[in-house]
Amino acid sequence: MTTRYAVIGTGHRSQMYLDAIAGPHADVAELVALIDVNPSRREYHRGRHGAFAQVRLGGPDELEQIIAEESVDRVIVTSVDRLHAEHVVRALEAGADVVVEKPLTIDAPSARDIQEAIDRTGRSVVVTFNYRYSPRNTALKQIIASGEIGEVVSVVFEWVLDTQHGADYFRRWHRDKANSGGLFVHKAAHHFDLVNWWLADTPAQVYARGGLRFYGADAAAARGRDPLPERGTHDGPHDPFELDLRSDERLEALYLDAEEHDGYRRDQSVFAGGITTEDNLTALVDYRRGAVLTYALNAHSPWEGYRVAVNGTAGRVELEVIERAEVVPQGEDGRSHLDPSAVAVTGAEAGARERGERLVVQRHFEPAREVEIPEGVGGHGGGDALLLSDVFVGPVQDELGRPSDHFDGIRAIAVGICGNLSLESGAPIQVDAALGIDLSREAPVAVAGRA
Repeated sequence: MTTRYAVIGTGHRSQMYLDAIAGPHADVAELVALIDVNPSRREYHRGRHGAFAQVRLGGPDELEQIIAEESVDRVIVTSVDRLHAEHVVRALEAGADVVVEKPLTIDAPSARDIQEAIDRTGRSVVVTFNYRYSPRNTALKQIIASGEIGEVVSVVFEWVLDTQHGADYFRRWHRDKANSGGLFVHKAAHHFDLVNWWLADTPAQVYARGGLRFYGADAAAARGRDPLPERGTHDGPHDPFELDLRSDERLEALYLDAEEHDGYRRDQSVFAGGITTEDNLTALVDYRRGAVLTYALNAHSPWEGYRVAVNGTAGRVELEVIERAEVVPQGEDGRSHLDPSAVAVTGAEAGARERGERLVVQRHFEPAREVEIPEGVGGHGGGDALLLSDVFVGPVQDELGRPSDHFDGIRAIAVGICGNLSLESGAPIQVDAALGIDLSREAPVAVAGRA
């Protein structure tokens, strides 16, 4: 028996799920509808797979009608973050379960809306966290869970986004914090979920600092940097921070060719005015059982990856991941090739920094030992394939607890939401009070009357 799916939001995010439905999970999943405000993007994805030739196309205002008329079992929500809560709640109320791309939503009121809809309908919401399935992150979880380093007392976690990946958040809709909750919510939800999962604990208090230090008109002017053209798609020479949508067939089809329908520009200047998303963020997070997380995010690094150090009562474990050692724009046509599918990275193995990953554990009074990390195949070290199997086939018994639900989604965004509130107020924020949801329960419920 196959499960009938509708996908709402047909930008780049939807591709992983659509490829899974058309490919490895075609025996258990059937796509019956593609829903988006932009007809070009709907048509683009319908045309990519022959199996989708007859799927229904529609706009977001037709969601309930499509669920009813096409007997939709599950809706996959891959729309803009600020619309997640609306689409999740509407799908639940119309009688469908939901799979939603992280983040679950962007603020406390909408998180409560989702929780209340789950309470009313009894339907399920799955938030997808593929980083849990990456072999390196799984290996770190195993070390912590084994008790080899004792009881965890602190975690130091630094994530750096390079000038390919990090800059891209400031070209597209994420540049307006009202759309995404900023990088504290949109990007760091992955990171906070990892810490929550590694520790099997719940965040209790958040204190944050940060700001827009590199991108945006003011920061660029302060450095004496010349402005860029309003958009990166133009003829002639290009700055390394520009993106020419014509440099990638997929981006050209999904965005440049679709502009006439909604006016959305995917290639805006990262040094323009109007950017409200921070590019440097730090947070101190207290956990209920006593561990403290020190977190930092930088979105304009020359290399990309992360470092995690977990200190325990019996030792320490360290994970370093270098996903990209350097970014070197290439292209004889003079266009910038900085999008994720077209960038050329050269010399990455020849310099002082090399791409790779290393997990080292050391107990007190013992020499350090390196832990072998299994090699996976595909996105996120094979993690994407494992995640998609759990989503479409169903989770198997997993002693590491990698499959996630909406409770994990709420706990992940809780840190970022409270981080944003702390940025505004300058004060530490109590998580339960700010969320208005009791996160101490196995099945959380919205708590009436909370802020």
